[in-house]
Formats: sequence, structure tokens, C-alpha cells
Amino acid sequence: MSAMGLSYDRGGSGEPLLLLHPLGGDRQVWRPVWERLTAERDVIAVDMPGFGESGLLPGGAAPTPEALARAIAGFAAGLGVERPHVAGISLGAWVALELAKAGGASSVAALCPAGFWREPLGPRPERARTAARVLLPALRPLLATRRGRRAALSGAVAHPERVPADAAYALVRAYAKAPGFVDANLAMRNGVFSGLDGISAPVTLAWGEHDRLVTRPRRDPTGVRTVVLVDCGHVPTYDDPEQVARVVLEATGA
Repeated sequence: MSAMGLSYDRGGSGEPLLLLHPLGGDRQVWRPVWERLTAERDVIAVDMPGFGESGLLPGGAAPTPEALARAIAGFAAGLGVERPHVAGISLGAWVALELAKAGGASSVAALCPAGFWREPLGPRPERARTAARVLLPALRPLLATRRGRRAALSGAVAHPERVPADAAYALVRAYAKAPGFVDANLAMRNGVFSGLDGISAPVTLAWGEHDRLVTRPRRDPTGVRTVVLVDCGHVPTYDDPEQVARVVLEATGA
């Protein structure tokens, strides 16, 4: 389905729950927890601007987390959804927090959230993505093997062997092909999330025990719930769907 220029899936019934993917991902990263979440919520998984099947932000606007949050707010309003519960991974978690800062979320489950670094990270070469783009046509048979999935996904997933071959290829393809990746990555690395104390909605920060991409702050922020996703990496939905669904449902309890 498509609304406001963004592609999405929707299912279930109950309180609305909006799902936001990580940088370089798309809405398919939520597939492992989809049935668990739709059993209790009206779930909307969306491709953010510049990712998956969604177009770029209008007018060539820079895809900062704040700009992405505004686009997601407009998308939700276009569906007639006011102040949904929101869960996000990495960049999606940062966007969820920005949405909550603007009063657009009833609660937030921020999984492995980006932006909690001390200072802007600055740009870095995108060697892994460049390799993925070049090798993509030949990757499907490689990702059909446990060794291939481990080589391609171990930076993001703690247990690549738990990712089905088709899902592994979809993850790498989304990462390699996303037209908004470069600008969104630069905007993310040039910023730092702030304003957590200005969020009135309940917030849960969930950190992957084996996250190799985002480091948990030395001191947990006050005023929010903090949990650890045990034995999970940066994209935890494939590592332990049951645990991730439980954390999301608890964090976004109606």
C-alpha cells in the first residue's frame, strides 16, 4: 500500500503501532515479529523516505531525523492515525524519538537507537555498501549458505544463521539500493540526538547486548526505561523475535 508517497504494510487491530526501520533497511525487517505484534495492535510498518519502495523527501530536502519525523507525522495523519505508539530500530528509533518530541507519539520503543553518541561522528567511507552494490547480482547463492550469511550480516545481526536466505538477500538489497542512504547517513552522523527530557510520552531504550554498530551510553538517561535485548545485535528482530515483540508491546502498552 502507499500513502503520502510512502509505502507501508498494515494489519491487526487495537491501538495503532507505527514501525520504523533502521538506516539502509526497509519495512521488511519487522517481518519476524509481524504476527506477534498484529495479534495485539493495529500495526503499520512504513518505508521511510528514500528507503524501500518510498520516494525521497519532496524538493530534495535533507533527510535529517527531524525531517524524516515530520514526513512520518504527515504520513500518519494521512491515514487518520493520531499519536500512534511508535517503535523504531537505529535511525528509525531516532526518528521515533523526534516524533515524540513534537508530540506525535503516545509512547516510544527505541531499539538500538542511533544518536546517543557524545559528539557528531562525521562522515566515513562507505566501503561495505559499495561492495554490496557491486556484488549484489551474485549474492543470492552466497546468502543461501550459512557461511555467506555470516559474512554479510554479522555486523548487524548477532545470529545470521537465523535469517532465512530470502530475507538475507532482501536485507542486503535494501541496504545496497536505497536512494536516500548516502544523505540520511551523512545527516545522522553529523548530528546528536538531544531533548530526551522534553518528551512527555513514555520512552523505552532497548540496547542490543551484542550490538556492533551502536554503543550504549556509559550512563543511562534518567526518566526513561532502559532494557537490554539479550543475545541480540543491532537489528534484533531476527535474533530473537519473541523477546523483541515482548519489549515492543510492553513499551507501547495501551
